[in-house]
Amino acid sequence: MKRRVVITGMGLVTPLGCELEGVWKRLVNGESGVTLLTDEERNYFKSKIAGQCLDFSPLPYVDPKEAKRIERFAQFAYVAGIKAVDDSGIDFSKEDGFRCASIVGCGVGGLGEIERQDEKLAKFGPSRISPFTIPKIMLNAASSHLSIHYGIHGVSYGIATACASANNAMIEAYRLVRDGDVDVAITGGTEAAITKLGLAGFAAMHALSERNDEPEKASRPFDADRDGFVIGEGAGILIFEELEHAKKRGAKILGEFLGYGVSSDASHITQPDAEGVYAGAALSSAVSSAGLNPEQIDYINAHGTATRLGDIAEVCAIKRSFGDYAKTVSISSTKSAIGHLLGGSGGVELIFSLLSIRDNVIPPTLNLENPDPLCDLDFTPLVAKERKIDYIVSSSFGFGGHNACVVAGRFME
Repeated sequence: MKRRVVITGMGLVTPLGCELEGVWKRLVNGESGVTLLTDEERNYFKSKIAGQCLDFSPLPYVDPKEAKRIERFAQFAYVAGIKAVDDSGIDFSKEDGFRCASIVGCGVGGLGEIERQDEKLAKFGPSRISPFTIPKIMLNAASSHLSIHYGIHGVSYGIATACASANNAMIEAYRLVRDGDVDVAITGGTEAAITKLGLAGFAAMHALSERNDEPEKASRPFDADRDGFVIGEGAGILIFEELEHAKKRGAKILGEFLGYGVSSDASHITQPDAEGVYAGAALSSAVSSAGLNPEQIDYINAHGTATRLGDIAEVCAIKRSFGDYAKTVSISSTKSAIGHLLGGSGGVELIFSLLSIRDNVIPPTLNLENPDPLCDLDFTPLVAKERKIDYIVSSSFGFGGHNACVVAGRFME
């Protein structure tokens, strides 16, 4: 018998801040976390904007000495993870460590450390390379540090499927809890790719927005004047828990993870399938696996990166999956406010979606001032709106053709 999986804790690190309620308030109010890059980097790139976590510090959550041994992407997950655990009220010292899991998605890992150590290697030779280089850059560092911190002896690993990483990580966590392998999982995604290599790499692909004069206006999903995505950084970590386990310890239940759909375009390493065939299949599979029909979905937190091809492909996918109801369902892209967190996006966006359910409000798609005629759905332009929300879909589509959609809902006995 498949067990029910509920969410009992959430933690954020985002360009809008790190405190859950404060971030949510700013998002709903239409504030942007996109700013100019630092002075050192500003004149180096054509795209001079990003969703940066400017006020982030791992302290006091991480010992200062230990923090120096943990790369930024893993620090984000560490802090967001601690916040999620605190939010849930779970005491891992009282749990069977073998019945717990830590699964965190990340697309590119420790780019900053790779750059620093490569510069040392070129300038001073191999004798100056830090012994912490590999532990800092490895993608599984985020999940590993959380498992070490909380004594999690069960499943622990990282997942890398580009921008779908967080959703794929949460899907795996859901399956483990649902199937009885573990009772509790720390899961979500993280990313810190606002580095010289990250910026240069995406710029070389002509993927980044160059609307430098108005940083807060740069991320424009589904707008006719969009010119690429704004790179962001941060983490969204959640606590997944088996329902009876959560009820036994008196946990507050924030929502229920109901299902998922995955697919692969299998066509191009970066470009999405233009007709949205396989992304649409993932959407349909997600809704079906949750035991729902499309008309029961109230809100779609779209992938919505503001790339020319990606936004249109996603519209095609929604229309394929939802049919006539595609014109009725509420949709928005919260990337318009914080940029694209790459492998960390899905965790943050599921948290935003759960808060939407709690407050019955659709966060806006910022900067949607001139809708693309091909993007003719209800993308909640500019201003949040109230709507009764019981069920949501959160979609992530990554380079490599990875499509991962998840469904969550209001908890009902």
